[in-house]
Amino acid sequence: MDTLALCIPAYNAEKYLPRLLNSAKKQAIPFNEIWVYNDCSTDGTANVAENYGACVLQGDVNRGCASGKNRLAEITTCDWIHFHDADDDLLPNFTTEVHQWIKERGSEFDVLLLNFDYTDAHTGKLLSRPNHDSEQLHADPLRYAINNKIVNFGVYKREAFLKAGGFDLDEKVLYNEDNAFHQRLAKHNYRFDYLPEVTCINYRYSESMSASNVLKCARANYHVLLKTASTHGQKYPLELARQLWLCIATLASCQDWEYVHKAIDLSKRLGYPYSPEGSTGFKLLTRINPFFGAWAREKMIRLLKPHLRNG
Repeated sequence: MDTLALCIPAYNAEKYLPRLLNSAKKQAIPFNEIWVYNDCSTDGTANVAENYGACVLQGDVNRGCASGKNRLAEITTCDWIHFHDADDDLLPNFTTEVHQWIKERGSEFDVLLLNFDYTDAHTGKLLSRPNHDSEQLHADPLRYAINNKIVNFGVYKREAFLKAGGFDLDEKVLYNEDNAFHQRLAKHNYRFDYLPEVTCINYRYSESMSASNVLKCARANYHVLLKTASTHGQKYPLELARQLWLCIATLASCQDWEYVHKAIDLSKRLGYPYSPEGSTGFKLLTRINPFFGAWAREKMIRLLKPHLRNG
């Protein structure tokens, strides 16, 4: 039977690790290896991990989540890797479902995307599920990865992960590294599949990195799109332009007009000097002047719906 590793990048995670490691220990089929990368935590993260029987890899300086995942992939000996954030959780069926998939389809695919409950950490309310489209995913993984920001709930063939170079450590994509990672795997022509059974819980925290760094995430998204445009812009110009104009809306909401200009310029180079989607009036404005269209829409939102920009 193929082996499966649980790899957890962690920084000051002593509050959350017991929940995750307890759920890992309760799996019907044990993980072959459980690793925690301690990214120079200032709390008891390493002690908690060791007390729960996990192997701990100690970082020398704080390098971030993506670097920790790459280090864990290098050190594990398992055939397949599942990365899991320390503040999220596993359901009891995780290893059973994944091993069944590996047995039946693991020889056909390199990447397995997982379904999960996106849940409010404070209320327990279910917010959404990704519910990926298997048909589209099989047909063109890169188009799918451009159109859908895939977060890091997956299982990856270790050999494929290492050959692709793992997570991109470019600081410019730091706040969008999951998106960059899946596009990188797709660019290597790796085969993607999807497991529809829910096996994980992704908690939303009001103080999460993405919620606290909207502008940094939007800038990172631009740089991910820029990298893919440089390699596959001729094949996916419309898909990239659509994502750029969504990015432009977020950048404008943060009034980052420098990056709005950059994103518009990139969309122009892809053959879309205007927004390919949106209201008739907005598309018309962007055809006349794309920057003015983005600027005017943001000003109207701030004038007519100020509550969307407060807080």
